Amino acid sequence: MADNTSAESKKAGVDVDMMVAEVESGARNAAGLAGKIILALAFVWALFQIYIASNIPFALTSLTGINVVFNNQEARQVHLAFALALSMLAYPLFKTSPRDRVPLYDWGLAILGAASCLYLLWFKEDIAGRAGLPTTADLVFSSIGMLSLGIAVYRALGLPLVIVASVFVFYVFFGHLSWMPDAIQWKGASFGKAMWHFWMQTEGVFGVALGVSASMIFLFVLFGSLLEKAGAGNYFIKLAFALLGHFRGGPAKAAVMASALSGLYSGSSIANVVTTGTFTIPLMKRTGFKPEKAGAVEVASSTNGQLTPPVMGAAAFLISEFTGVSYPDLIKHAFLPAIISYIALVYIVHLEALKLGLKGLERPPVVGTLAQRLAGVLFGFIVMMVLAGVVYYGLGWIKVAFPGMTFWTATLLFLVAYLVLIARAARHPDLEQDDPNAPMDVLPRPRDVAVTGLYFILPIVILIWCILIERLSPTLSAYWATVSMIFIVFTQKPLKRMLRGEGGHGEGFREGWNDFFDGMIAGSRNMIGIGVATGAAGVIVGTVSLTGAHQVVGEFVEFLSGGNLIAMLLLVAVMSLILGMGLPTTANYIVVSSLMAPVIVSVGASTGLIVPLVAVHLFVFYFGILADDTPPVGLAAFAAAAISGGDPIRTGVQGFTYDIRTALLPFLFIFNTELLLIDVTVYKAVFIFIVAVIAMMLFAAATQGYFLTRSRLWETLALLLVAFTLFRPGFWLDYVQPPYIDRPGTEVVDIAAELPENASLRMVISGPDFDNPDEIVERTILAELGAAGDGLMRLDQAGLPVRIEDGVAVLDEPFAGTRFFTDFTDTFDFYGDEPVQVKLVQTAAERMPKEVFYIPAVLLLGVIVLFQRRRQTVPAF
Repeated sequence: MADNTSAESKKAGVDVDMMVAEVESGARNAAGLAGKIILALAFVWALFQIYIASNIPFALTSLTGINVVFNNQEARQVHLAFALALSMLAYPLFKTSPRDRVPLYDWGLAILGAASCLYLLWFKEDIAGRAGLPTTADLVFSSIGMLSLGIAVYRALGLPLVIVASVFVFYVFFGHLSWMPDAIQWKGASFGKAMWHFWMQTEGVFGVALGVSASMIFLFVLFGSLLEKAGAGNYFIKLAFALLGHFRGGPAKAAVMASALSGLYSGSSIANVVTTGTFTIPLMKRTGFKPEKAGAVEVASSTNGQLTPPVMGAAAFLISEFTGVSYPDLIKHAFLPAIISYIALVYIVHLEALKLGLKGLERPPVVGTLAQRLAGVLFGFIVMMVLAGVVYYGLGWIKVAFPGMTFWTATLLFLVAYLVLIARAARHPDLEQDDPNAPMDVLPRPRDVAVTGLYFILPIVILIWCILIERLSPTLSAYWATVSMIFIVFTQKPLKRMLRGEGGHGEGFREGWNDFFDGMIAGSRNMIGIGVATGAAGVIVGTVSLTGAHQVVGEFVEFLSGGNLIAMLLLVAVMSLILGMGLPTTANYIVVSSLMAPVIVSVGASTGLIVPLVAVHLFVFYFGILADDTPPVGLAAFAAAAISGGDPIRTGVQGFTYDIRTALLPFLFIFNTELLLIDVTVYKAVFIFIVAVIAMMLFAAATQGYFLTRSRLWETLALLLVAFTLFRPGFWLDYVQPPYIDRPGTEVVDIAAELPENASLRMVISGPDFDNPDEIVERTILAELGAAGDGLMRLDQAGLPVRIEDGVAVLDEPFAGTRFFTDFTDTFDFYGDEPVQVKLVQTAAERMPKEVFYIPAVLLLGVIVLFQRRRQTVPAF
């Protein structure tokens, strides 16, 4: 957590620094040589991550002839070595362990943990030559590594993730025993095979999750830490208050906005709560919110920050990696639900303020006439549009005309913009840290606050521009954003001193260095938990790949749901909530996606539900994140309650009631993928956004029991019906007109030949069950046909070898490596007496537009408005 909240935390009567330290960056504050070693390790770790993300290794290799480039696997090993060593040194092992020094046993554990990782790096060539045949040394270091990882997770994250990972390891070693239920038994693994799988190669601890942590997540967390140390956190909070503080429940609305801005770079809902909540929660209480509701607003908004692109609590990169969706496309898919959820939360806060009869804080005296103010707003909007156009089209043209000049041109534009904005900021005093418990008589003017830190936006613009326009990798984009942020950290204070004529430039540079050093260390310490969490999550992923545990969970959920689609989704949602309790965002996502995402895919296919994989992963991710405010664990709720002085359980329950709107969204975009902006035009996206916002606000009004006035039961039910219809009009259309026309499977070849290029073909596949050949199972699939041509050829290229035999479209076993090989070989018995066949081909039916059902929904809404207007006593806004 940033140092600039320390004063506020003391005035609020809460040791927030210690709270964050215990859950985010290490609770030990060692003095003397030990403390310096911890700081040095953290600083070197950050330098190492910047080094491997840059072109420096390749330049040094070409200059010296010595290979100093780290490949992905080597980077993972060094990354985890730093994380294990720092977790042993920065986090006490027990509550009674010393906080001001590092015991001897912790030094030993730090060395062993780092050595178990560096062993793989030092003997990499020998290990590659004996793949799958571990030596005694391999097994010793693997065992030390696994135990060190468990101890590190316990220190940094507590028991929940240790217990979850231990259950999976237990299943690997004892899942074959006779006393285990038959439904979950597997063939078992030897100690050597399991250790090799978990530690010696890239299927377990050093798998995809740790790779994403080492290559992408660290840089984004470091970027956020530098941004925070530079003063951006305080800037965003002050700006939010200046913009929204004068509205009803203004401090609560400002808390939502500040958390949304913090969510752009924050990787933790708990850090988000204590960073913004230290200031916002006391102000909410002063304006009339009860402690539990003030804490709940902050919890709900901070939890939503984990769902906000581009970082999404550092899970965005994992989702992209696991689903195969490009990172820019993932940002596009996740953007609309996050924005809708935040708008709805602001509206919920507004309804709470109406129910409590609250008013906003006093705004500053208005300067200028209404026409002048409107002209100023319009001018500012035009300037922003012109700047956006210059960035997009100007740099785009330069890239085409002068390919080698783009980087230097972008650098020059950044420097010019930075100098202009820092000059504007220097004309105004720096923002001070306010006491949240002191009276706030008049809000600051938004313009006065905005100009003091507009240059903080530049690195964020660089990040988004690199990702969305230049289409650079997330790693390279975060690298350039971090480099630009480092430049700002070093130069902002000396430049302001120079422009103000204050002198003391050397002091300004020293302050900049201190901010840089603190930001680097804070970034590394914030990454300790994420580093060990992704390593532990690799144990879970490795167990799933080794044992096929996800199939067992899928069968269990399918049995409990009885094949009912909604029941299955509700069970997955509840299980994701339970699995996510007490876990950090990254580990949370890995756990729920490894176990629950395949369940939705497999069980959904058996009931005819086919949705893009990214929608499935976002579904389980949303519910996993909601565990942060769900009792009895709800770590974010406990952090907020410590600041508000309220009851943590009540805070969590209240926060969850606010987050019901967020819990609704995953169900909606599973059935209506347009909410994820999948296959929609720009105009359709704008229309979807407007309708979805209205629908979500109506849903929020229904859950709060207040619209224009307090709602009666029938009005609440009617609002829910209207909101549901606006969100999913296709539900009613399916009852009027079926979405598909069922055609015999024997026509599959002819239909495949008729469809245009790159069309999708929906089929129902039927055949003997792989585990129980006497039972016939069905799966609905969607095949991508590619280029136009012969039907058999297109099906074969899609991975579906079909032949027409005795009036049946027989499906042969797909070849290994093709798209449907894994799914089908685990589902169907291709060598039984009954053939696997294409039972039905489903072609899209011509239907009326589903938006027709908006008409009765709007009419019903009008009836509600008429009835509530008669009882309304205060303005709705």
